[in-house]
Order: sequence, then structure tokens, then C-alpha cells
Amino acid sequence: MAEDAPFRSGEVAVVGRPNVGKSTLVNRLVGEKVAIVSDKPQTTRKRVLGVARRPDAEIALVDTPGIHRPHFRMNAAMVRDATDALTTADLVLWLVDASEKAGKGEKFILQLLERAGTPAILVLNKIDLISKERLLPMIADFSSRHAFAEIVPVSAKTGDGVERLARLLAQHLPEGEPAYPEDFLTSTPETEWIAEVIREKLLERTREELPFASAVVVESVEENAEKGVTVVTASIIVEKEGQKGIAVGRGGSMIRDVGTAAREELEARTGRRHYLDLTVKVRPDWRNDERFLSHLVSPSGRGSV
Repeated sequence: MAEDAPFRSGEVAVVGRPNVGKSTLVNRLVGEKVAIVSDKPQTTRKRVLGVARRPDAEIALVDTPGIHRPHFRMNAAMVRDATDALTTADLVLWLVDASEKAGKGEKFILQLLERAGTPAILVLNKIDLISKERLLPMIADFSSRHAFAEIVPVSAKTGDGVERLARLLAQHLPEGEPAYPEDFLTSTPETEWIAEVIREKLLERTREELPFASAVVVESVEENAEKGVTVVTASIIVEKEGQKGIAVGRGGSMIRDVGTAAREELEARTGRRHYLDLTVKVRPDWRNDERFLSHLVSPSGRGSV
């Protein structure tokens, strides 16, 4: 970096349809895992802040829920969260799955970008799955539909093109001082991160409707200094008795497997021993229960939708 080059900092809203790789890209840019990932759509249910740093810039990445047609109050809140981010950020990073044909979802997001008026960088993700011959017409098509600041092909999975993207993000941010301490990575509270890790492990192991109909609430996190262990009490919330059976598993096999995988990740991240006391509870139609939803996304960070 040249000595006279200005330092840049600002907020980048990462938006796109569900399952296009937003969280994977944010984790790649930050350099550490700040958002859970899975192959299920709608994994991200609320904004997640992760800070990426370069010698010349601080990039505050806001990972948002996938923009989709909502069928529950929870989903409507998720989409509002994502669309609100378009107007509050300094820059928008719109992530598109280059391996899939563009449709009505992309048209809707283009309309949102036009209304917001925020400078936007289009990122064509998953280029490891397509040929260059398919990529060039795609770039030309999107160029004709909106005045993007940049169009950048990447693979968030392999890292191809991500360093170039980071440089371009920094260049398009306003001049300014860092807004966060040097050791700050994410604003996610510990209890909320624990809930997210548990939910991620459940998502990895379940199919059909359960990933969409499940949530995690952390009731307590207590340090047992005598035994040198962090004791976590948490509940997996589902909507039906049949879903409870899936989450528990035969002889408790599923919930044990989820708990073990979550414990191993938490211990690797913190360097502390953990004990997870998990239960499964049925709460019918919780995705339309405003009181319950407000509890899940409360500032105390006691749960994760």
C-alpha cells in the first residue's frame, strides 16, 4: 500500500437468494467462521456481522438471510432484514449462483437494487461448476440490466477470485478510520453462536421439512470452574411430534450425534471443554408466533432461529 493511499472502511450488505453461498463467502473473506453454513436454503435467518481486514481497509460484511417469497412470519422478518440492509450499507455485494439459470428471484433483487440506489458489486459464485463459455454471456446479460460498480466471478468454496473481490470491495468503500477493535471479528454473542452451531449440526443431519421447522434456544451457559467445563443447556424446537422423533433419533442417536459434533466444534473454537445438555421440545406453529420469534432474536442472544 502506498504511504499516501487513504484508509477505507464501511459496511457491505451481502445479499442474494437462498443457498447461493453468502455465508461461505463471508467466512472466506473474514478468514474465520463467523456464520454457519449448510446445503439447506434459508440457513441464515438474521444478519451476521463479520469484519474482514486488509492493510488499507476494514470491510464490515453483513451476511443477510436469503431473499425469498415468505410463507411464515419468521420468513417475512428474514426478508425484511435482508432488504433493509440494502439501504443502510455503504456498498451492496449481490451474490448470484452462476451454475443456475436466472429467474424471477434475480429480477426481484434487481428491482430492490434500483430502488435502494446503493452502489453494488455483482459476484457470480460457483464458477468452479461452469465453463467460461457460459460465464461470458451471463456477465454481458447482467451488465445490460444494472449499472454495477464491478462484476466479479468467484468460487467461495475454492477461494478462486476471492482475493480480487476483497481488493475491489476495499476500493469502493468510503475513506474513513476503522470502526472496530483489531481483534473484533463478529458481533454474534457467545450464547447465540452456540445455538447456531447446534442448529448447523442438526441441519447437516436432517432432510425434508425439519431444517425449516427447527430452532435452537440456549437456556443457560455456566462455567464449572472446579471441573473446568462449560455447561450448556439448550433446546431444539420443532413444530410436530413426528419431527421430535426425527430430532431425537432411534434410542437418542440423532440428538447425541448433534450434541457431539457441536461440542467438538465449540471446543476447537474456544479451547475449553464443553458439556451440552440437549432436549427436543414441540412448539406448534412457532414460525408464526411473534412473541416466540421476538424471544429468539432478542438482544440477549439467548437463541437462534
